[in-house]
Amino acid sequence: MRRIMIYAAFIIAVVAIGMAIGAVTRPGAWYAALVKPPFNPPNWVFGPVWALLYVMIGIAGARSFEYGAGMRLWFTQMALNFAWSPAFFALQRPAVALVIVLGMLAAIIAFIVARWNADRVSALLFVPYAAWVAFASLLNAAIVVLN
Repeated sequence: MRRIMIYAAFIIAVVAIGMAIGAVTRPGAWYAALVKPPFNPPNWVFGPVWALLYVMIGIAGARSFEYGAGMRLWFTQMALNFAWSPAFFALQRPAVALVIVLGMLAAIIAFIVARWNADRVSALLFVPYAAWVAFASLLNAAIVVLN
């Protein structure tokens, strides 16, 4: 029962905080006016992708709970994840957001490496996340260059 509660707490917390930050920092007129690269996905794609990724991140966090370096990396990438939207949308600072997202990508990759032998499932749950954040980094960088 304790394990189920840990999973539920991690998944609910990650999804709820992510959704709350997304609701508070919705793209507005400023974002709509930015020049975006041709590979920019439609806005409706981001919500479902992040919802799925947040569930996977929550599961990996629950699986890594109480495991030293892996847990520290999990919290580091989560703090950076939750800092990106406010930096990009609320502060309207794409260059600052780019630094944040690159740090987040480094922490995600470090988590994958740290957990690979100890818990392959947690590491594999972060692979799609790493791919999406790599794409987000490219998209963020393109927005910085184009604007």
